Amino acid sequence: QVQLVESGGGLVQPGGSLRLSCAASGFTLEHYNIGWYRQAPGKEREGVSCISSSGDYTYYGDSVKGRFTISRDNAKNTVYLQMNSLKPEDTAVYYCATGCTIATMEGALWEYDYRGQGTQVTVSS
Repeated sequence: QVQLVESGGGLVQPGGSLRLSCAASGFTLEHYNIGWYRQAPGKEREGVSCISSSGDYTYYGDSVKGRFTISRDNAKNTVYLQMNSLKPEDTAVYYCATGCTIATMEGALWEYDYRGQGTQVTVSS
C-alpha cells in the first residue's frame, strides 16, 4: 500500500519536546521534497517545515524557527521533525506531505502526491 504515516504525536507540557516521524511505504521518499504543515481547529493551514529531496535545503516557518528541526534518513525512508521548547500555540494536527516548496509553506496551493493521516500534538500543562 502506498502511503505516508505520521507518528510521535501526543500530549506534552510547555517547554517539552516531541519527535514526529513521517514514514513512507510503497514508494521512495528520496525523490521528494517533504514538508510538515499543521492545522488547528478554526485556523488556516500553517506551513511548519520543508526539506529538499537531498536534505541540503530546509525551510522553517517563522513561528518555529530555532525550536524545530527537520531531517531525513532516506535509507529508512523517513523524515523527522524534532520539536523542542513546545508552546501551547503549537497545538495542532501535524501532517507530512510530498512536494513542498517555499510557496506552499507560505500558503500557496499544495498539490501533493501523498499526505499522511495526521498526528495530534497537544501542548498543555
